[in-house]
Amino acid sequence: MDEAGKAARRRVEQDTRYATTFIKGDGIDIGAGADPINKYSQQFPLISSLRAWDVADGDAQHMAGVADDTFDFVHSSHCLEHLHNPYEAFGNWIRICKPGGYVITTIPDEDLYEQGIWPSTFNGDHKTSWTILKKQSWSPVSKNVFDLLSYFCDRIEVIKVDLINAAFVYDTHRFDQTYHGNSECAVEFIVRKRPEDEVVRKGRLPNF
Repeated sequence: MDEAGKAARRRVEQDTRYATTFIKGDGIDIGAGADPINKYSQQFPLISSLRAWDVADGDAQHMAGVADDTFDFVHSSHCLEHLHNPYEAFGNWIRICKPGGYVITTIPDEDLYEQGIWPSTFNGDHKTSWTILKKQSWSPVSKNVFDLLSYFCDRIEVIKVDLINAAFVYDTHRFDQTYHGNSECAVEFIVRKRPEDEVVRKGRLPNF
């Protein structure tokens, strides 16, 4: 519940780059619902404008009608797992980000959130479950974050990949720990969209 609000508090306490570098300028919040990040403008004072994008605006997988290289930052909290093709979705989120801008994505961690059961008993609309990296998973639709990032590695610079589990209680019965309180059961990853000259230079690096 109110995952963007929880994240806002965590971000300003742990890493000043969120307010000074990642979330500034003109942005879009994909899957914002009733909790867009501009509600927390005190934490992110360098936001110039924010477009909140949700179901009524169109399919977040395609971002139809949104031009390439539009936003200084693209933010999405707990949306990617709801989409049928997360790779296509993330590619389009990179597409609409300006070169040099940032894509900030938060998704549920399958072990902390789904807790070993699929389909999800806590959110029946989840199409995929996510982990940072595993060889095998109990989930038949498990996706690895590093696989996703590797797929787009020619276009992005990976800035940060984090397991968000600070308030998670491991030694307890199974329940949705995100529903009340401050618990986040998530993976967050931040990438920077490489400008074209960086893409060219990166492509010419020798292979080792």
